[in-house]
Amino acid sequence: MSATKIVDYCPSKDEPYMNERMLEYFKKKLLDWKEEILEESKGTLDQLQEESLHLPDSADRASCETDKFLELRTRDRQRKLIIKIDAALRRIETGEYGYCEDTGEPIGIGRLEARPITTLSIEAQERHEQAEKVHRDD
Repeated sequence: MSATKIVDYCPSKDEPYMNERMLEYFKKKLLDWKEEILEESKGTLDQLQEESLHLPDSADRASCETDKFLELRTRDRQRKLIIKIDAALRRIETGEYGYCEDTGEPIGIGRLEARPITTLSIEAQERHEQAEKVHRDD
């Protein structure tokens, strides 16, 4: 399927769920997201390497270190996100993408548009969060 067809395409509830075109659409969406994250990470590494550790003022050094810490923390979150994107891409290849890992039911196009790495339907996610809350309250 050509990239032009994917760009013009928007999944619809009126077509068969997780058909070839829809899967290709979500695959491209995931790959584009991953590429964006990797580009941002490359920029961060370049920036961290260029910043001087020899700032004369201790307040400037402290501020710089805080900024680096926050940036590295963000990058760690993005590293974990890439792992989830790769897992979603594997689910596309195995035919599991778009279906709830708890119930096997369709997750839904709207939810996948909002969070293409999700593995749970809204209902299953709510049950999961409720169970976590109960265990935290114990």
